[in-house]
Amino acid sequence: MTTATQVTSRIIPATLDFLKDLDRHNDRDWFLKHKDRYQAAQTNVANFIDALLERMRKHDKLSTDTGKEAMYRIYNDTRFHKDKPPYKTWLGGSIGRVKPALRGGYNFRIKPGGSFVACGFFAPEPADLKRIRVDIDQDLETWRKLLKGKKLRDTFGEIIGDGVKTAPKGYSKDHPGIDLLRRNQFLFRHAFTDREVLAADFVGQIDAAYRNIRPFFDHMSELLTTDENGVSVLRVKN
Repeated sequence: MTTATQVTSRIIPATLDFLKDLDRHNDRDWFLKHKDRYQAAQTNVANFIDALLERMRKHDKLSTDTGKEAMYRIYNDTRFHKDKPPYKTWLGGSIGRVKPALRGGYNFRIKPGGSFVACGFFAPEPADLKRIRVDIDQDLETWRKLLKGKKLRDTFGEIIGDGVKTAPKGYSKDHPGIDLLRRNQFLFRHAFTDREVLAADFVGQIDAAYRNIRPFFDHMSELLTTDENGVSVLRVKN
């Protein structure tokens, strides 16, 4: 029998089976009786992310050291939502880049019928959002070119995320880049089928997806570490 600890570079069927069963029996009694299955699934995903991190370090500088560090807790916060089930029905987490020079982040979720990777900027700080909008206004052509890049479009499709309903302050609703100026989030997402998740090359597929977002991340990193005159705003360590 194959166990989660014997396989470090792929997701095994038992992990998805546990999550399917958890979705049907999302209560504390059931979870405690099957905690060994949860721990095996958690270890499987953490080991898988370790293998992913090893690949990613060849082309990016990461602040996340291990798969275990990357993973979110499976427990839902029910303090203010009493009707929420006690457990998430997925295993996932995030991988950080070395800040402040490198911007953007990577997320992943393993869920039967709903696995995906996502990356981008979920909640830019007000100063960063202002800087982004200035850049869109001044260099819309570069933004259009980046978002039409073949690898990015083939992997993620259209940019997604929340935004304001009207034009942000200081910009006309007729601005040619109003679709981007309205954004408060700059996100990209790619879904995977269960068959893809269980495939031997899944770790390579995620690594390739994360590679394909890099031109956008590189632009944003340069943008958010300089002022409107292109001068670095990073503090130089003595």
